[in-house]
Amino acid sequence: MDKALLDYTAAKVDEMLAAPSASAETKNAAQAWKDAIAKGDDADAATNALLNAISAHQTTIDDLIGFAGSDAGKQVFGEEGAAKMLAHSQERKKAGAKFCDCAACRPCHELLHKFGREEADVYL
Repeated sequence: MDKALLDYTAAKVDEMLAAPSASAETKNAAQAWKDAIAKGDDADAATNALLNAISAHQTTIDDLIGFAGSDAGKQVFGEEGAAKMLAHSQERKKAGAKFCDCAACRPCHELLHKFGREEADVYL
């Protein structure tokens, strides 16, 4: 893997780790990638493991709409926050969005797209 792609991946991994909305699975995969790179493990193998892990935990726009409109979503975001998240997600879906654009999901999708694992979402 060339240095520019390694640096790009490292920046996206750092975004995932910093995102409060990142799942434990996403954070574990991101940290495992960082640890592998720090140890000098094969970057391509570490990146493939990361991409496999994050692709298994994607939040689609429909999943987000369903969650934001649910009682569980209202508990997580609050009544007003859930309503805003629902409206935001519905607008994004109308614009053609396929996935959540939160601080955790966005760098995952950017990486998956960069490595040819999925089509670009509307923000890419």
